Amino acid sequence: MEKVVDIPCRAKGVPPPSITWYKDAGVVEVEKLPRFRQHGDGGLQISGLVPDDTGMFQCFARNAAGEVQTSTYLAVTSIAPNITRGPLDSTVIDGMSVVLTCETSGAPRPAITWQKGERILASGSVQLPRFTLLESGSLLISPTHISDAGTYTCLATNSRGVDEASADLVVWARTRITKPPQDQSVIKGTQASMMCGATHDPRVTIRYVWEKDGATLATESNPRIRLDKNGSLHISQTWSGDIGMYTCRVLSAGGNDSRSAHLRVRQLPHAPEHPVATLSTVERRAINLTWAKPFDGNSPLLRYVLEMSENNAPWTTLLASVDPEATSVMVKGLVPARSYQFRLCAVNDVGKGQFSKDTERVSLPEEPPTAPPQNVIASGRTNQSIMIQWQPPPESHQNGLLKGYIIRYCLAGLPVGYQFKNITDADVNNLLLEDLIIWTNYEIEVAAYNSAGLGVYSSKVTEWTLQGVPTVPPGNVHAEATNSTTIRFTWNAPSPQFINGINQGYKLIAWEPEQEEEVTTVTARPNFQDSIHVGFVSGLKKFTEYFTSVLCFTTPGDGPRSSPQLVRTHEDVPGPVGHLSFSDILDTSLKVSWQEPGEKNGILTGYRISWEEYNRTNTRVTHYLPNVTLEYRVTGLTALTTYTIEVAAMTSKGQGQVSASTISSGVPPELPGAPTNLGISNIGPRSVTLQFRPGYDGKTSISRWLVEAQVGVVGEGEEWLLVHQLSNEPDARSMEVPDLNPFTYYSFRMRQVNIVGTSPPSQPSRKIQTLQAPPDMAPANVTLRTASETSLWLRWMPLPEMEYNGNPESVGYKIKYSRSDGHGKTLSHVVPDRVEREYTIEDLEEWTEYRVQVQAFNAIGSGPWSQTVVGRTRESVPSSGPTNVSALATTSSSMLVRWNEVPEADRNGLVLGYKVMYKEKDSDSQPRSWLVEGNASRSAQLTGLGKYVLYEVQVLAFTRIGDGSPSHPPILERTLDDVPGPPMGILFPEVRTTSVRLIWQPPAAPNGIILAYQITHRLNATTANIATVDVLAPSARQYTATGLKPESVYLFRITAQTRKGWGEAAEALVVTTEKRDRPQPPSKPTVQQEDVKARSVLLSWEPGSDGLSPVRYYTIQTRELPGGRWALHSASVSHNASSFTVDRLKPFTSYKFRVKATNDIGDSEFSEESESLTTLQAAPDEAPTILSVTPHTTTSVLIRWQPPAEDKVNGILLGFRIRYRELVYEGLRGFTLRGINNPGAKWAELTPLYSVRNLSRPSLTQCELDNLNKHRRYEIRMSVYNAVGEGPLSPPQEVFVGEAVPTAAPRNVAVHSTTATQLDVTWEPPPLDSQNGDIQGYKIYFWEAQRQNLTERVKTLFLAENGVKLKNLTGYTAYMVSVAAFNAAGDGPRSTPAWGQTQQAAPSAPSSVKFSELTTTSVNVSWEAPQLPNGVLEGYRVVYEPCTPVDGVSKIVTVDVKGSSPLWLKVKDLAEGMTYRFRIRAKTFTYGPEIEANVTTGPGEGAPGPPGVPILVRYSSAIAIHWSSGDPGKGPITRYVIEARPSDEGLWDILIKDIPKEVSSYTFSMDILRPGVSYDFRVIAVNDYGFGTPSSPSQSVPAQKANPFYEEWWFLVVIALVGLIFILLLVFVLIIRGQSKKYAKKTDSGSSAKSGALGHGEMMSLDESSFPALELNNRRLSVKNSFCRKNGLYTRSPPRPSPGSLHYSDEDVTKYNDLIPAESSSLTEKPSEISDSQMLTSIRF
Repeated sequence: MEKVVDIPCRAKGVPPPSITWYKDAGVVEVEKLPRFRQHGDGGLQISGLVPDDTGMFQCFARNAAGEVQTSTYLAVTSIAPNITRGPLDSTVIDGMSVVLTCETSGAPRPAITWQKGERILASGSVQLPRFTLLESGSLLISPTHISDAGTYTCLATNSRGVDEASADLVVWARTRITKPPQDQSVIKGTQASMMCGATHDPRVTIRYVWEKDGATLATESNPRIRLDKNGSLHISQTWSGDIGMYTCRVLSAGGNDSRSAHLRVRQLPHAPEHPVATLSTVERRAINLTWAKPFDGNSPLLRYVLEMSENNAPWTTLLASVDPEATSVMVKGLVPARSYQFRLCAVNDVGKGQFSKDTERVSLPEEPPTAPPQNVIASGRTNQSIMIQWQPPPESHQNGLLKGYIIRYCLAGLPVGYQFKNITDADVNNLLLEDLIIWTNYEIEVAAYNSAGLGVYSSKVTEWTLQGVPTVPPGNVHAEATNSTTIRFTWNAPSPQFINGINQGYKLIAWEPEQEEEVTTVTARPNFQDSIHVGFVSGLKKFTEYFTSVLCFTTPGDGPRSSPQLVRTHEDVPGPVGHLSFSDILDTSLKVSWQEPGEKNGILTGYRISWEEYNRTNTRVTHYLPNVTLEYRVTGLTALTTYTIEVAAMTSKGQGQVSASTISSGVPPELPGAPTNLGISNIGPRSVTLQFRPGYDGKTSISRWLVEAQVGVVGEGEEWLLVHQLSNEPDARSMEVPDLNPFTYYSFRMRQVNIVGTSPPSQPSRKIQTLQAPPDMAPANVTLRTASETSLWLRWMPLPEMEYNGNPESVGYKIKYSRSDGHGKTLSHVVPDRVEREYTIEDLEEWTEYRVQVQAFNAIGSGPWSQTVVGRTRESVPSSGPTNVSALATTSSSMLVRWNEVPEADRNGLVLGYKVMYKEKDSDSQPRSWLVEGNASRSAQLTGLGKYVLYEVQVLAFTRIGDGSPSHPPILERTLDDVPGPPMGILFPEVRTTSVRLIWQPPAAPNGIILAYQITHRLNATTANIATVDVLAPSARQYTATGLKPESVYLFRITAQTRKGWGEAAEALVVTTEKRDRPQPPSKPTVQQEDVKARSVLLSWEPGSDGLSPVRYYTIQTRELPGGRWALHSASVSHNASSFTVDRLKPFTSYKFRVKATNDIGDSEFSEESESLTTLQAAPDEAPTILSVTPHTTTSVLIRWQPPAEDKVNGILLGFRIRYRELVYEGLRGFTLRGINNPGAKWAELTPLYSVRNLSRPSLTQCELDNLNKHRRYEIRMSVYNAVGEGPLSPPQEVFVGEAVPTAAPRNVAVHSTTATQLDVTWEPPPLDSQNGDIQGYKIYFWEAQRQNLTERVKTLFLAENGVKLKNLTGYTAYMVSVAAFNAAGDGPRSTPAWGQTQQAAPSAPSSVKFSELTTTSVNVSWEAPQLPNGVLEGYRVVYEPCTPVDGVSKIVTVDVKGSSPLWLKVKDLAEGMTYRFRIRAKTFTYGPEIEANVTTGPGEGAPGPPGVPILVRYSSAIAIHWSSGDPGKGPITRYVIEARPSDEGLWDILIKDIPKEVSSYTFSMDILRPGVSYDFRVIAVNDYGFGTPSSPSQSVPAQKANPFYEEWWFLVVIALVGLIFILLLVFVLIIRGQSKKYAKKTDSGSSAKSGALGHGEMMSLDESSFPALELNNRRLSVKNSFCRKNGLYTRSPPRPSPGSLHYSDEDVTKYNDLIPAESSSLTEKPSEISDSQMLTSIRF
């Protein structure tokens, strides 16, 4: 330091040369560098050497002759550091950059270290965030923080020493406007307040200055303007002079800040100016109205309202929405001869402005009336006058003051001129046309006139003068009696000219004298062909005088009668005498009494009485009695003889009707007997013909026949009803029974009645069923309810079974329905189920009224239609949008949208308002909506729109139910342009020490077409007041700034321009240094608790070092806890922000956050994660889903719902809220009218407010809403709520209250067994409080106790009765019965099943009859038990018989099998090759139906032939049988069978069953035979075709084993002799003793029989122990059947067939004996042709 060096350089030349020095190839400008000096001789002197002086120095000498140079190298070494320019005390504002200077010299170059206290901030090896060591050694702090204040020391160090310098840095908190003023739009006269909240360093003083449009506001001099201490500006009584741009400037040493906002003062628009009304020259009846557009009150005009005064009437609104852009309008459709005034007012969003001045009154000229008089009516008043009535033309068509009317009329259809009547009084509206022609047709027209002329004639009306009555009677009237009841009239028609109308006919009149009020009239039609008319009056009384007359009549009345003529009807025979009766009945006489005939029909001349023996006309005796005789004693009768007695009255015409009766002399009449032989024919739907044979008449004639019927399925205990009776037909043998029910079972019986009484009933007829017929009645109780928007719920009462009139399976219902307004077709639907009670009619139009009818039908045809019921489908959302939607941009951020109504057919309900849906075109975001309440508004002003943005606009209408379909297609409209927003994405990709290049993107909100960009840059220092401004083309996207200072901070501002001006500027800082890096991460984000909201939080952080490249923006990520991933929230947070509101969060959810910074170089690392936090609760986002709303009682409904998803509750669910209200339109048909009368009415004005019920249990899923009104339709909605508030309402659900199904089952259900097929069920109704309406019937469910799924049936009782008979059940079966009540709303719950069992009945037939072991004479029959035993089985009865007689004899054998088992029977008395019919039936307490099966005894076709004759070999205890094989038949022999029979001609039975086919002999023990009985044996071969022909019987072999000695004959002889000797001795002794006394010997006459019976019992006991293989067991046989006689000897009875539990009737003995003794008198052969009635013996042949 301070060293001086001289570098010599001397040069010579001619001319003398000039010397120039260069350092490192650069000219050394000595005059500009104070440390350099050039000597006169050319040498260079350098003072105060510094290390930078090191370098190559060159000395150039030049003159005109040339130049020469020399050089030397100067090295400056080992100079101690020296701070040539140290830091200065500085004051900086928080957030700005500051450079602390530290320039040094020394050699080697000193190392610079900056310290604050003991903390090293920056050096060659240390670099803290925000502290940057520049190349010059200066320290850049960017950005500065408050904590950076303090003393900073710069240390310069090299090998020669150290130098240092210090300075103090003061950091002021930046003064910022944190609550800037906002654009405002206020209504004139109100107060405008603009806030301007600022934060600042407490060490500085701030001052608020407000400017309006660039000029400072003098708040002190204007009392309306007030400035708060906090900087807020208040302007009271605002007016148009207050409109402008207001700027709040905050001035302080800590920085200045300013924000601007626009104030718009809105007011009512001014009245339109210069309104002028003139008659239109283009169109009649029109007025042109023009005006000048008024001041809009600083708010776009929405419309004009045009009012009109007609003829000085009060002002009325003519057009409520005139286009705001219009300045003229043509008012059409005005009425001539009226004067009009008009006035307008403009409407903006503030309201309706003042009306303009009234236009001059303009009168339209008069015109003739353009409409005829209305409602012209002509009516014939008399036969010569017609009354004409009319009403004036509509006032709008009178076109002036009416002066009167012209009536013209003429004869209709005739070529005659009109006649006119002029009425000069316009108030007269009727006229009586008189002096017209009787019964003549006239044409009549009426026209009105005014001063301008005659108007239009009305349409012709034609009318006749009234008919007159004929003025003359018919001529040449003649009347005469033709018989006893008829009078014949003849007459001529009156002349047509005197009829005075249409001849309607003639009236023939007859009346008895002095009874003129009781006339007999016969109307005769006119006969226009014959001149003489003939008519008859019949049905007159016989032999009676009548006055007669004839008249002609027309419609008005009767003409005069002809002169009366007196005529008497002819005499006739009298009617029957009255009350014929008998008394004093003796053996030879009786007294007959009678009364005069009721109809004498003449002069009675006497009576004729006759009598005769019954059916012996030759015994008739007749007497004629005087006319005064009314009784007669008949004598000379034969005792106990039946007589027919007849009595008749007589006139001159002869004998009258005979009254007759039969009676037995000496025997009083008796009750008649019953008719017999009932037959039925001619069966129709409603009648049958009965044929019968009369029963005993009770010795008198039958006066009446009675027919009784059993209706329905005939069973026990059914009641007989009188259905018909026939009187006075004693000889009837058949009759028609009318008035029956179609398709109904009937069984008839008859009784006959005589004078004594009624007979017993006849035997019932066969059961018949009448034919089918269409139903006679329509379904009853038809109701129609709303089901949904497109469906109606129809219910009816099904037909009772008795009204089906046909097969129940064919009965169904047909429904027809159509719109009440007549539009569309009539549709129908068929319900095939006869017991169906309801049907939902689908696919209907929304909110439409329908008419519905129901009819029943069966296979024959349809019944009548029910009464029409009317119902309306539920309200829905509109199915299309409004029409003619248009949009017009009014400002850069607002748009006027207009539309027309939704087409009426698509409204589907009452439109409550509209929603304008709008969004940016091609945007994926959801459309926003603008609500327009009320259905009268047809426009909306959308505000707050994006500037110069193309929007898609749609409009939808909404009803009570919800939003309808939006209009289509969307309307496109762009808002107006405005100044643009700031350019986006400023980056500095290239930064040098003296230049930078920046790039950017166009503004996100260009707000128009960008015309240019303006770039301004300056040093970012408080002292900098010079800026560089450049304007670039709109296509420019980059800019390079040069000539910058190295290592300095510059502020760049970029603004864009549209045609509206320059927009908001975007700012960015840059440091002119090449030492740039990525920023350091921000600090850990923090959130203050008071900044936590439900859906947003305010996140704060501290910036990190920007790496000498200012941060351009921050990125924030969020993570939802516990398991969520990091998600991007915002990537465009302002670079100078240290806090940000993170929105779009979920309420009541835990989150973490992190932040990263981005500069020109790249992204920092993410900051440390924030602490977890939970957003606050918010009102729920969703409503619960209502699953169902069903009537529970007549005043309550049951609501079931599903709560919203947990994440939609936005907190802790506290409960539910139910809102409900009555809907008016269900009961009152005026709902729609109310809406029409008040089209602007909102829904809340048309219906009651909601009632609310809170449910505080969040676990509920259903609730009963009670205390509702009956027969009302309710709307129900639900919501949920938490601690913050209530969520949205669910869509409305509708329910009709007043009808609910019964909530309890019938009580005390009891089941009583009455028959085998019937159970009687009784019950009590459900409790009254649970019936929920009138019980319409019951459903009885019943099933077999163990088979519910297979056998359950239901019987529907459509009457509120408390009992029913269940018929056609299975006998002896347990049933379970449950009863449910139903009403109009549906079925109630079932009762607990009750148990009952039917009584025993006849069982069903056995099943599966099988035959086995079929031989030529025997078969084993087996069967299965009946499927339906219907009781306790007591046994079976087996009956078999040959299908054809065997040897001329047919035997029918009956076998009873006791008990329910065994189920088989061995039959052994069959004949070979015969077919037998077997019939088997089971028995409980009675026998059931039988099952039949046939079997043919062997051998069958293909069966083996007979084996050879068996050869027997007898051993001591066994028998061996040998045989030879025979013909095997069609198949190989499979086995052999040995049969045996007792030799006393018993029955063959199988002894050995299965003998192998290979053997030809068989040995068996005699133990299986009965000892002492001789047997025959035979062999049968068996193959697959069955048993073959048996072999011939073997020789008889006794079943006797070898006897011991005491059984030998000789031993027995010895014993016999010894016994004989003993007996003789005993007899001898007795004889000797008998001589000494006498005794009486008694004998038993029956001892023989007794000992015979005992003997038989012994033999039976023997039978029981023998022959088990044949199953031949003892049978209980009567004595007379035990033995039969053959050849004078008694032989053993054969064994009976198994099983043992059999009982044989007496008729079947012979088939087991097979012995038919010739001398038996009880058994005789009879030919096979014998009749059935003769075959009832024990064995029937």
